[in-house]
Amino acid sequence: MVDLVLTARELSKRFNEITAVDRVSFTIERGESFGFLGPNGAGKTSTMRMISAVSQPTSGELTILGLDPRTDGPEIRGRLGVVPQEDTLELELSVRLNLEMFGRYFDIPRSTLRERATELLAFAQLSERADDRVEELSGGMKRRLTIARALVNRPEILILDEPTTGLDPQARHLLWDRLYRLKREGVTLIITTHYMDEAEQLCDRLVVMDHGTIVATGTPRELIAHHSTREVLELRFDTDSHEDFHARLAPFAQRVEVLPDRILLYVDEGDDTLRQLHAERLTPMSSFVRRSSLEDVFLRLTGRTLVD
Repeated sequence: MVDLVLTARELSKRFNEITAVDRVSFTIERGESFGFLGPNGAGKTSTMRMISAVSQPTSGELTILGLDPRTDGPEIRGRLGVVPQEDTLELELSVRLNLEMFGRYFDIPRSTLRERATELLAFAQLSERADDRVEELSGGMKRRLTIARALVNRPEILILDEPTTGLDPQARHLLWDRLYRLKREGVTLIITTHYMDEAEQLCDRLVVMDHGTIVATGTPRELIAHHSTREVLELRFDTDSHEDFHARLAPFAQRVEVLPDRILLYVDEGDDTLRQLHAERLTPMSSFVRRSSLEDVFLRLTGRTLVD
């Protein structure tokens, strides 16, 4: 039997005449890592605020941990952990004090808080920095501390808004490892991200949002298989506008996308297509064959890249 921790049916959020979220429906299973993808203005933030029980839906049904956020908001929030996009740490205080002070919001006894802070410092690999002021930490360390702080009440659901934005690759991978550990321990993760590799690595399932609606749902592999080809041939020509090549390249691909600096051909065999182009004297300045990714899915579904 599927154990659902969250159910949304026809969920909407309106601000006067603006509809930020328009009748979206989805479910999240216990222990699942569930992702939301979408550009700015897609409705992700409004959806996450409703999921976090800090913003009331305008219409529709939302059940979180078997409770109604309209009437059970405080109880729900006590069982959630929230990692905001921007770190909101107390920079002048020590790393340990940031954890212990935050825990007091949940009426956790001081002795329990000290033990729990020690555990979370080890989890975040910050034990050696426990007495340092937060302002002395690197960006990656601050992000790990923010996640550790969100775990102080031992939440059943951890909500992460763009968890690795601004981090270098090494710090991102270390953070991914911490999130993998949480998932293995049974914590449900809800993630928004702009990084396609992050979504593919961390999310069991995800939804793609655009203009307040859900335009696709599935596992990363399902979405790629359904909405893209096996391979993508990226080409750059010596031209001021790659749009000039669209009509000439269209017969060689299932789909052609023109970006400002390159043109994408969606094909099953990129190397074979490139040989056909050379035979027709269509010779690019550079070429690159790669597997289709979630970025390609997003481009097809919304007509834009996540960094637009």
